[in-house]
Amino acid sequence: MSSEGTIVGGRFRLDQPIGRGRAGIVWLAFDTRLFRTVAMKRMYLPVGAGERAEQARAGAMQEGKDAARIEHPSAIKVFDVLPDGQDVWLVMEYIPSRSMATFLAEHGRLTPDQAAHLGIQLGNALTAIHAAGFVHRTLEPGTVLLADDGGVKLTDIGISGGGPHAAYVAPEVARGLPPTPAADVFSLGATLYTSVEGVPPFGEDGQSSERPAQNAGVLTAALRKMLRPDPTTRPTMADTVRSLSAITEGRETAFIPPTNPGIPPPPPPPFNPGLAAATTQLPPSGPQFQQQIPVAAPGYSAAEETQRMQPVPAPTQYVPPPAPGPRPQAQAWNLPVSKKTLITAAAILAAVLVGILVSELFFV
Repeated sequence: MSSEGTIVGGRFRLDQPIGRGRAGIVWLAFDTRLFRTVAMKRMYLPVGAGERAEQARAGAMQEGKDAARIEHPSAIKVFDVLPDGQDVWLVMEYIPSRSMATFLAEHGRLTPDQAAHLGIQLGNALTAIHAAGFVHRTLEPGTVLLADDGGVKLTDIGISGGGPHAAYVAPEVARGLPPTPAADVFSLGATLYTSVEGVPPFGEDGQSSERPAQNAGVLTAALRKMLRPDPTTRPTMADTVRSLSAITEGRETAFIPPTNPGIPPPPPPPFNPGLAAATTQLPPSGPQFQQQIPVAAPGYSAAEETQRMQPVPAPTQYVPPPAPGPRPQAQAWNLPVSKKTLITAAAILAAVLVGILVSELFFV
């Protein structure tokens, strides 16, 4: 039984569980050799011993090697597959995310545009898988990861351990035929149907009558083609991607990151008197903004989102002070003059005059 702190393969330290897939617990782990964070999953092996157990172990190793061949932006990268005692572990890239099944359970359905955009990314990843010579086999909401940054990642590529969910298995596979690319088309259609309707198209057991779509909108016709019981009449994966691209008309309708509860609005800027004064001078007939329809972000109710989008009240009108007038001209000093000062000045003037007279008498 694996636990926190266990070293797998003499190299990978299991830090904490971060999810549970069909085949067991997914662990956040640390690569002590390359000093990086990874995700690790112990592959499902039937209980037993002997030659049958060895064959199952060899098959799991081959599935891991096949998955490591896939290089696509919408597919989880498998770094390595390694044995550890009687176990086989997958070493994968770590992407902060949660499964589509968890997201739908917490936040409800997707819009048809969002589901179509999701289908385009998954369809392109599945096309790369088919080009590599094998099929996914277990596509369902639990194997689709919605990343925190809005991206989409397909996991458990080519891994048969644990078995797929019956609601997403193609009818021919349920009858015992081997999975083909057409079976992946059916599984993708059932996954997208669930994303917009909230329930699988043929019930949880996959054996009920088809439930007519009620919320799929423009996606309805494409889903019906993907869910045809005869695999020879289903569209190819490339045709499916083209159909979904025509539905979105090139629009990039991405998801709100599932584990991000929404970014709160920035605080209002500090009060600027000059800007406020200029704002009060705008004519009343200026352009008006149309009212926005609030869409609740994950973690917010519709009422909270409406309150959060209310405009910030305008600050109290600022009345600027009157402009200062021209500076007064500098004026001459007007200092009081005492009587003593006047007598002193007259004495000095008289002495100067006497000196001038004496000089004229003796030197002329």
